[in-house]
Amino acid sequence: MLKNVRGTICGVVVVLMATAAILAQSTTQVLSDAEITSSVKTKLLADTTVGGLKIDVDTKDGVVTLTGPVSTSAERAQAIRLATNTGGVKKVVNKLVVDPHHKSTTDKTKDAAGKAAEATKDGVEKAGEVTKDAAIKTKDVVADATITSEVKTKLLGDTKVAGLKIDVDTKDNVVTLTGVVTSQAEKNEALRLARTTMGVKRVVDKLTVK
Repeated sequence: MLKNVRGTICGVVVVLMATAAILAQSTTQVLSDAEITSSVKTKLLADTTVGGLKIDVDTKDGVVTLTGPVSTSAERAQAIRLATNTGGVKKVVNKLVVDPHHKSTTDKTKDAAGKAAEATKDGVEKAGEVTKDAAIKTKDVVADATITSEVKTKLLGDTKVAGLKIDVDTKDNVVTLTGVVTSQAEKNEALRLARTTMGVKRVVDKLTVK
């Protein structure tokens, strides 16, 4: 009875080992085909004379089949050569079609690169113009702010003028004085101080004598 059980166990073990070997062999073959396909596709994509994106690569039992359009016979020959020289390839089945009107990936890439370069150049030029305009406007704003500050400082530093009661606004180097002064003399002094400030083109008088 014990011998029969042992015999049965041994038989099961043998069957399992055989099955595992078959599965391992099958898996190895599938992985090998997948690796070959990947290697061939990588070569086609890396080669500058071949439109690799348009070429389909299929591998079965080490036999590689190339399918798709190419623009010249030279491109077809190069694709076949690359596939043939890939490790693990037993044979290459050529199903590539030469189409003179077909534009290769390389040509398309060059065209795309050219258009991108032109677009970038235009973008840089436009950006430069915008930046230049912005710089000019910023410079004007800074100049106006500086003039306002200098005029205000003069008014506050002069004992003949009540500088705290006079508002100073500057736009395009034109200064506007607004507020209340106690005499014509004070008004004249405030206008003089503003006119003699560097950068001032004109002074608009909105001061009121009270």
